[in-house]
Order: sequence, then structure tokens, then C-alpha cells
Amino acid sequence: MQNALISVSDKTGIVEFAKELVNLGFRLISTGGTESVLKASGLDVVNVSEITHFPECLNGRVKTLHPAVHAGILARRNLKDHMNQIQDLGIETIDLVVINLYPFAETIQKPKVSFEEAIENIDIGGPTMLRSAAKNHEDVLVVVNPEDYSGVLNALKEKSVTHVFRRELALKVFEHTAFYDALISDYLREQVDGDVFPQKMTLAYEKVQDMRYGENPHQRGAFYREVSSKNIRGLADAKQLHGKELSFNNINDANAALGLLNEFEKPTAVAVKHATPCGVGVGIDIFHAFEKANACDPVSIFGGVVALNRPVDLETAEKLGSIFLEIIIAPDFEADALEHLMRKKNVRILKFDVADTQSQNQIVDLKKVTGGILIQDQDSKLMAEDMKVMTERIPTKQEMEEMTFAWTVCKHVKSNGIVISKNGMTLGLGQGQVSRVWASEAAVGHSNFPTKGSVLASDAFFPFADAVELAAKAGVTAIIQPGGSVRDAEIIEVANQYGIAMVFTGMRHFKH
Repeated sequence: MQNALISVSDKTGIVEFAKELVNLGFRLISTGGTESVLKASGLDVVNVSEITHFPECLNGRVKTLHPAVHAGILARRNLKDHMNQIQDLGIETIDLVVINLYPFAETIQKPKVSFEEAIENIDIGGPTMLRSAAKNHEDVLVVVNPEDYSGVLNALKEKSVTHVFRRELALKVFEHTAFYDALISDYLREQVDGDVFPQKMTLAYEKVQDMRYGENPHQRGAFYREVSSKNIRGLADAKQLHGKELSFNNINDANAALGLLNEFEKPTAVAVKHATPCGVGVGIDIFHAFEKANACDPVSIFGGVVALNRPVDLETAEKLGSIFLEIIIAPDFEADALEHLMRKKNVRILKFDVADTQSQNQIVDLKKVTGGILIQDQDSKLMAEDMKVMTERIPTKQEMEEMTFAWTVCKHVKSNGIVISKNGMTLGLGQGQVSRVWASEAAVGHSNFPTKGSVLASDAFFPFADAVELAAKAGVTAIIQPGGSVRDAEIIEVANQYGIAMVFTGMRHFKH
């Protein structure tokens, strides 16, 4: 008779699985809650204490940490010396280990969970048995995921338990325990106010879905959710109300739109194409905000993503529906508005309130490079405290408000980045250029509206005065930029010559 040791936190399907194991000739060994559930279903179960000849102690902290358990798992069946040793010690082999762990992730994500409760939900015996069984997978089948129960049963019934199958199950164990330990280290680092750039970095993500393909059809892709005690909400938490499955590029574009939208509290609409803003508007209501965003670049918005921070009414839905859009994201949709938008079969409609993310501190931003990752603090600030007016002319209150709007948008524009705006509406965006004057030319040249009386924001300092002269010819009356160029004095003087007000933020916003 073979022995199966079963101890699971997630009881999904365990009774049915155990009954099938008994039918296949397994004797069941278990502990605690799992033992009670199996016995309640009428199954004969041997308590692990009968195997170890040692009682469970320390309020259940010690049950399976015993040579009788681990020798039974780790003994190599093809080594005569191993088999003789366990026989002399009176230890039986354990041939199947079925374990899933204390719910640490669920525990730390509960509101106001205590440190003591979190610590008590760190499983010790479970990972140890899993790792033992996975190490000795050539002799021991190990199951960590209830989704594998049916596959294991089929393999046992058909006597088709291959080396590859065993190795696949072992891999799942080490992936699972690595994920589990990453969660624990992340939680403890946060509790002790540890370095966000530790010497050893582990990250915990779980798959949300496979993508049809990646950025291009010849690339594979998948979407993963970050798992941590910070319980960060993002696109993985959005509810899709209509449309096709999200693609790799859809998610990337939508994330860019939400990142920019998250900066605003007034009714705001953000249009994004290829993860790049192509129109942003702030209005008295969401309809007028979207009108402004759309008017900025009605060509590029075609096939783009629109994110809004207010519920969508019918009037706004009709305006949105008149344009081909890949995705519409809003905190909610009135019934008639949703009905109108759903007439378009392919548009993806997502319900997600960006306000849910505003108070969250994501701490770090990651960028993958060949052979490593770059990690940095998230760019969560807007301006330095010592922002200064540098020119003879002081900007008006209206110009300051407009520059703040343009500067906020510019923070999310690819470098080199220039934003020209007026009346809470982007007029032109120059982004991703290798020259600041080229970015300025693009912003001015792409405007569908007169730029006289507008303001200009630059994500970094002006190395030369050419962009300021270009702005003056376009009718820009105020400029906001970080400052810090060796030619700052020359650039300020040019601004003075044209009567342009110029503000230094003391903070740049490169976005590569």
C-alpha cells in the first residue's frame, strides 16, 4: 500500500481527490483541519502523530517536522542503503504529498491586519514537506495546486506517471514556494521600514491571463498582477463590461492613460495612442473634458484609448461612440450610455475608478534591461518646493493654473517632451524627439488651434534659446521648465525680450 500525506489550507476538491486515491490503493495520512474534513466524509485517515509517534505541540506549530515524515519522503527508492536505513528505523515511505500553504497573501491584504496574525500565517512545515517531495520527485508525486488533482488521478489510473510529469509538478512546487517566500520578505521589509533597494530583490507576481501575442504577433505575452501587502489596485482589477479580450498593447496603453489621469481631480479626459498622450482636457464636466481631449488631435485618437475620471452619461457616450476607439475606461457608465456604447461590438469597455489608486504608494518603478532590471522611486512629485519665477514679468493666476496643467501632462510625455496648452486643453504635444527644439516644433506644428495666448511646458531645461524663440513666435505667453542649464541666464533674457513669463520648477520629469 502506498501512502499519501495530505494537508491543505484550500480544501477545494480535496474530498473527491482523496476518495479517488483510496480507490487506487493509497492510505491517507493527514493533520488538523484537513484530517477532520476527510474523516467527516467517511474516509479512514491516519493522523501524522501515529507516524511520528510524537504529539502535535506548540498550538499546532509543530506537527510534521519530524524524521519519520521527511525520511519517508526523501528516501531514494533506487538506493539500497536508503531503503535499508528507513526499514531499520521503522519508517514507511510517503509516495504522494498533497499540500497547499497557509493563506499568507490573503492575510496580509486584509485591512488593518496585525503583525502577529501575519506571522502566524507563515507556513513552515508545509513548504518543508513540499520542497522535500519536489527534491525527490523521481519517487514522490507532489501536488501543490488543486487544479492538478484531475491530471494526477488520470496519470495514476492510466499508469502514465512519466518523468516529465513528475518534473513539471516539482517545478510548480518551487515556483510556489519562491512566490510565497517573496511575499514574506516583501512584507517584513515593509514592517521594518527596510531598504526598498535591498541587496537581494525578490518580486511576487501571479498570472492574470495569457495574451494572444505580445507587442507584435510573433512575440508571446502574458499579464501578471503584483501581489503584496500594499494591495495595489490597477488594470488587473478593472471590470470589463464589453468587447474583445484585452491585448498586450491594450493593457500598456490603458496603463499610460490611467497614470496620467491619476494626476487630476477635476473632470478630466485623457486620450492615448501607443502609450503616448495625444489629447488631454479638463472641463466643467466630463463631456466638455472629452471634447477638449478629442479636439487636440482628432486624427491620432482614432484607434486609441480614452480614460475618464467621471461616470459616462449618454451625451458623452454618443460623442465617444462617434469615434473608433479600442478602449474606454471610466469609473461607471449610466445604463443608457452603456447600452449606446455596446452597439459597437469590438470596443472594450472597462469599469475602473482611478481615484482608487490615488492614495497608494507603489514605492518603486521597474524597467527591464538585458540581464537585469533598473529600479527607481516612482516619479510621484510634481514640482520642487522652491519653484521660482525667473523673469521680469510675473505670470498671472490664470497662466499659473494653465502652466500647472501643462506641466502635469508633460510629466507623462516621452522625452524630449514639450506640451502647449490653453484653457485646460492640450493644443500640441511634441514627444519622443532627440532634440528639444524638434519637440517644440512638433508641439507648435501639430496644433489645430491658434497658439497665441498659450503656455508651454518642457520636461527638462532648454540647452539653447531656440525653443524659447520658437515659442515666442507661436504666441506663447508663459513657459514652465525645470531650469538648470548652463545657459539659463541667456534663456531668461530671451524670455524677457519677448515678455514671456518663465517659471523654474526645480524638478525635471524625464520619461524614457
